[in-house]
Amino acid sequence: MAAGAEDIASRRTRGLDRAFEILEFLRARRQPMRPNEIAVAIGAPRSSVYELINLLLGRGMLEYHDDDGRVFLGRRLYFLGTAYSDHFDLIRESEALLTHLATETRETSQLCLLEGNKYTVAKMHEGLRPFRISANVGELVSIPWTASGRLLVSHLSDEEILDFIPPEDFVLPRGEKLDPAQFIAEVRQAAAEGFFTFHSTVENFTHCFAAPVYQTDGTCVATLCLVTPKEDGLRNHEAYVASLVGAANDLSERLGYLATPKQVEHSNRV
Repeated sequence: MAAGAEDIASRRTRGLDRAFEILEFLRARRQPMRPNEIAVAIGAPRSSVYELINLLLGRGMLEYHDDDGRVFLGRRLYFLGTAYSDHFDLIRESEALLTHLATETRETSQLCLLEGNKYTVAKMHEGLRPFRISANVGELVSIPWTASGRLLVSHLSDEEILDFIPPEDFVLPRGEKLDPAQFIAEVRQAAAEGFFTFHSTVENFTHCFAAPVYQTDGTCVATLCLVTPKEDGLRNHEAYVASLVGAANDLSERLGYLATPKQVEHSNRV
């Protein structure tokens, strides 16, 4: 009897894991797909994928997109996301700071997080200048491609960083390979300096700024970022870093993080 109950529970867990895999796959692909295409892409039996998709359709988690049977994320997920956003302090508390940063610098400001072993933009406020970037909120990006990535893994040891980031993610968008040792050195530099900036590896002609947002135990749980035209970022580098670090420190304090005297001194110096 107990063994049978455990088997049922195990099957339900596998089914739930597979359902989340389908939702995450569609989120990453960002386009409607047929159930058989999803099954092939995630390497799952078509019968189980069809069954789970029908369940998700029935609960509004997925919706049909056209007459060809393509499915995509459903509107019920939007309402769940809205409820999460209203409750989660980090997202809500960042909104005014992002607006302030974008107004003060005229540049695009972002709140960035880790999603699994990838980087993503959780919130974005467009700058006032005509310059625009192509970043999409929720798009998954390799950690080594980003300024924020140097800060978001800074609580890990060197070995943990190499275990956490897939080896293929050290291959940059233009095909060159970033030496993992160089990346780790930049992680330690970013943690020591309290910010990181560099010319974007993803967008041409842009310079990226990132400053850490800490939770109570001192772990960097997010970053505040500025994405600027390369020349403007270099010209206003000191002012942009000061604005960004100040806003990130403010958000960290709202999350209950108490800065050390050394960090306060460093922030004032910036």
